[in-house]
Order: sequence, then structure tokens, then C-alpha cells
Amino acid sequence: MVEVDKDKPVYVISVVAEILGTTQQQLRIYEKEKLVIPNRTQRNTRLYSQRDVELLQKITTLHQELGVNLAGVEVILSMRRRMEQMQNEFEQFVDEVRTRFGVDLQRPAGEECTDLIPLPKKHQIMRVRKIDPQAIVPPKVKRLLKGD
Repeated sequence: MVEVDKDKPVYVISVVAEILGTTQQQLRIYEKEKLVIPNRTQRNTRLYSQRDVELLQKITTLHQELGVNLAGVEVILSMRRRMEQMQNEFEQFVDEVRTRFGVDLQRPAGEECTDLIPLPKKHQIMRVRKIDPQAIVPPKVKRLLKGD
């Protein structure tokens, strides 16, 4: 199986516009707004990579189909990049926990877990039970609160 280099600039603007069902002018606007920056040949021809085309698909969906303005598109793409970065950092953290502590953070299928970072049962020290706040308030404080 041949691995495709998604960053290799291969598509001219007319082909990308046809793939996306948009106009070349619209692609130039996205470039002007710095939402996507295609590579340029020595003759200044725009060349888009597969990764650029995938990004442009997201942009055209947000802008043309969902009606998000270009400033909103920029914010959404920025947030999406940040979320992907945070996901990668979290996965690295989980891998580090597994490596350092030998803890498998997977739960058996069907077992519900509400922990922020679930630990296998053998590593749980105790279960926290819910306490009724009224049960731990001393009688003298209750009387003060009631105004007696």
C-alpha cells in the first residue's frame, strides 16, 4: 500500500474549486483571510495539498453551508486546533501514567464510571459516599440558622 503525503502541494486552484464545488474567487478570499495558505510555484501558481483541501472542505462547510462568517470560521478552526492539541496532551498524560505506574485506565465493558480519571478497582482506596449536609450540622448551629 502506498502512503500518500498529505502535505505535498499537487492541486491547482481550478481543480480544488471543482472538488469543493466553489469558485476560485472564494478560495482566493479564504487565502486573503489567511484561513489557508497554499504553496506557490516559481511562476506564482497556487498549489494546494491534500491537507489544504481537507481544511478547505471544513471552511466551505462552515461558511457556505452553515452561514458562519469568516471571523467565526477562524475562531472555530482555532478552537478545533486547540482541542486537538489538548486531546494529544491528555493522551500523552495517560500514556505516561500507564508507563510510570503500570496502571491500565480502561474499565470493563458495561461498567459505569464517573471518575475524572478512572482507576481500576484494585487501586481504589475507598468509595466516597454522599452525606446529607443537614446530618452534620450541630443542633446549636441549626437553632442559630433558624433564628431561635
